[in-house]
Amino acid sequence: MKNLNLSPLKKLEIILEGEHQEFATDLLDRAGVKGYTIVNQLSGKGSHGFWEGHVMFNEDDVLVMIISAVPEALVEPIIEGFTPFFDEHTGVIFISDIQVARAVKF
Repeated sequence: MKNLNLSPLKKLEIILEGEHQEFATDLLDRAGVKGYTIVNQLSGKGSHGFWEGHVMFNEDDVLVMIISAVPEALVEPIIEGFTPFFDEHTGVIFISDIQVARAVKF
């Protein structure tokens, strides 16, 4: 692994109901996040019970995960933006340390 220029970033994995996806992506855009990946129709179990990932006709009633890599300086403002939202709605944010090979993209 010679000559790899790795840069430390934070990975955000934001899980919330599909009906709130636009709220989350708008918040990320306003915070200056350069990009994210959206994974639709998640299945899983949490404090609100089991979520089925394959709802036939309603994209709002599924869970989505928005994944993004951000500089550490953006984490606190993003969390502050989501805090009032998560006081009222289902969801969670996982934050982890990562290394990125193409930091110019972030």
